[in-house]
Amino acid sequence: MGEESKVVFQMALMRLIAGSIEVTAALLMLRFGRVATALQINGVLGLIGPVILITVSTLGILGMANQVSLIKLVIIALGVCCIFIGTR
Repeated sequence: MGEESKVVFQMALMRLIAGSIEVTAALLMLRFGRVATALQINGVLGLIGPVILITVSTLGILGMANQVSLIKLVIIALGVCCIFIGTR
């Protein structure tokens, strides 16, 4: 497996984990059946989502590090930062 394939696999695996967490959270909401509990679970998901985004983006940027110029990597990293600033 090539280096790029390993990075893509890691990125996809992180997204599969994130999706599994989301589905588990939805099932827990249904299991508990209370709005207050569902809001608490949703709050935890709100914390996990950005961590996954940062992790997957970092993996992608590191995977591209040898293919893209330094200035383009900085622009990509700034784009990820803009996503977080824009959603505050």
